[in-house]
Amino acid sequence: MRALLVEALAPNYAGCAVREIDTPEPGPGEVRVKVRAAAVNFPDLLQTRGEYQHKPSLPFIPGLEMAGEVDALGEGVTGWTPGQAVTGPARVGGFSEYALSPASALHAKPAALSFSQAAGFGAAYITAYVALVRRAAVQPGEWVLVHGAAGGVGLAAVDMAKALGARVIAASASDAKLAVVEAEYAPDALVNVTGGFRDKVKEITGGRGADVIYDPVGGDVFDESVRCIAFDGRLLVVGFASGRIPTVNANMPLIKGFSVMGVRAGEYGRQFPERGRENQDAIWKMAAEGMVHPRVDKEFPLERWREAFETLAQRQVVGKTIIRPDL
Repeated sequence: MRALLVEALAPNYAGCAVREIDTPEPGPGEVRVKVRAAAVNFPDLLQTRGEYQHKPSLPFIPGLEMAGEVDALGEGVTGWTPGQAVTGPARVGGFSEYALSPASALHAKPAALSFSQAAGFGAAYITAYVALVRRAAVQPGEWVLVHGAAGGVGLAAVDMAKALGARVIAASASDAKLAVVEAEYAPDALVNVTGGFRDKVKEITGGRGADVIYDPVGGDVFDESVRCIAFDGRLLVVGFASGRIPTVNANMPLIKGFSVMGVRAGEYGRQFPERGRENQDAIWKMAAEGMVHPRVDKEFPLERWREAFETLAQRQVVGKTIIRPDL
């Protein structure tokens, strides 16, 4: 099969190349999937440099999320049949013609989603669900400020918050990206964060501030978010795309009566397995019922993997970039 191999850890993906390698055989409890689509996520880029917490042995195939059709079953696997459309995480990575996944981790692909939509759905939407439902307990009518609203996890949060009945403020540093978000997701307000956003958020919310702030950016964005959060608000720490991990003086949450909440969706499911299963069931049910609408921005064949990576590295996408080994 053809696969993108990381043969050496290096900057600018210098250790990566498409190679012909043996098609893997599924082990006990595993399913081999013919990959139709695989999402490009920042952890995939980090893995090529050895900067992600999970560090596979070299050489390895990146691509943490994929969708395709069941091709072969390992020993002891029941409940799946060859040809069935599925989606899930990849143990032998998704940037290849065939991937391996634990049978227990797969989900049937909802008919409402294309393979590309399904490939980019799971991680982003489970993060949004754990953040907004489990951690912040968002209520209908509350104001939710979503930073990085055009990125994968940010756009999922805009979509999820709208589905939950919240009033959504989509925030980004790009008017062009905000125009796409407005056209396809109809948030209640837009904010370009360039030059500051505190006063804009206060004006939109009638002086109260945002009840919930979803922050995958960190840095200066977090610092200013502290200044425009409502009393009894919830500030969700999702990530640090800006590169700087911020701090907050304890007197600010005390005086303003807000909570700072960390969001680790995967760890949440590991700590609370029953709730983790409920979370997964909830997001895939929402997808099947058309309550949420994951956006695919760009699709590339496997040979153009470098272009696909660059769309994320250069922050050119609104939603998800997908690699299609079947093209």
